[in-house]
Amino acid sequence: MKARLTYVFDAYCGWCYGFGPAIRDFATANAGRIELEVVSGGLFTGARVAPIGTMPHVAGANARIAELTGAEFGPGYRALVADGRFEMDSTAAATGFAALRAAAPGQALDAAEAMQRAFYFDGLSLSEATTYRHVAEQRGLAADTVLTAFTARLAPTPAAQDFTRAARLGVTSYPTLLLHTGTGVLRLGGPTATATQLTAALDRHLASISH
Repeated sequence: MKARLTYVFDAYCGWCYGFGPAIRDFATANAGRIELEVVSGGLFTGARVAPIGTMPHVAGANARIAELTGAEFGPGYRALVADGRFEMDSTAAATGFAALRAAAPGQALDAAEAMQRAFYFDGLSLSEATTYRHVAEQRGLAADTVLTAFTARLAPTPAAQDFTRAARLGVTSYPTLLLHTGTGVLRLGGPTATATQLTAALDRHLASISH
């Protein structure tokens, strides 16, 4: 039986952007023995939705992320930070991610990575339908289907469902990778963990569960 894992990320989380290659390589290396669910967290919702210029920690955090993970923040994104007016809205981003995930359920991790590159490298807004058309076409998905899902007025919304799922799992920071066990969930690694380290952690936990 495959091990069940849940990855909780936020598309507007710089540490998740830095973690992207590691979680992708981990998922690829362990594809034969894991089932991975990808869920959006709500980092910037409600009163936390504010102009990026009001968040003075961003530049320093990005430098730290780049140093520790090798992530590259592109010119489009750097221009948004310099301008300062852009607002990161995790609800819109989670809605867009849910639309991409629904169009290709087996490619959720790829969709997450593509969204984060669109924002953190190209500086594209994850609140705009044009961004999801770009990502969908880039990934060979039915763009019109994705856009219809992104703009649909559903209740409860896919974003709200993801946020509830993350909260029920006890997730309060991103990125978080969880292994489901018979007695609850265990966190695997942290935002600077490599694919090799994540695999080793999975090996250890599975060995302890089997004994």
